[in-house]
Amino acid sequence: MQKTYKILNRAIEGLLVLIFSLLVLDVVWQVVSRYVVGQSSSFTEEFARFSLIWLTVLGAAYINGQKEGHLSMDFLLAKLPMDKQKRRQRIIQVLMAIFALVIMVIGGGNLVYTTLKLGQLSPALLLPLGYVYAIVPICGLIIIFFSFYHIKITFNANHNEY
Repeated sequence: MQKTYKILNRAIEGLLVLIFSLLVLDVVWQVVSRYVVGQSSSFTEEFARFSLIWLTVLGAAYINGQKEGHLSMDFLLAKLPMDKQKRRQRIIQVLMAIFALVIMVIGGGNLVYTTLKLGQLSPALLLPLGYVYAIVPICGLIIIFFSFYHIKITFNANHNEY
């Protein structure tokens, strides 16, 4: 599970860097075409919006896997004894996995299915919107994996490790 965790983190990091790089190039091209050429490209705004969606949702899943980088209010949790801290951490991870399953995987999967079934296309890129929304259930599965990974870590952790 540790090896899968590391491979998945590296893959997500690479994908985030790629998406961010494409977003920067897209926005630079939009500015150049608008102010230098005098005519805005029709696809740049839509591509920027879609890449920002992917960057945000995938970044949230990535940060969820990085225990230290995740935003949390753990002041009260740190006051508890270590065994209660671990139990609370497991409960939090289970709740996050349930949220990811119900909202992101099931709800996001239904959204992807519905938009693909209806044949909704983006106006400028003519891209099926189901492909844009597909990142939601994918990241839901990633968050579920990370939650189970962190639960496993709390069962195996020493007092100073978690």
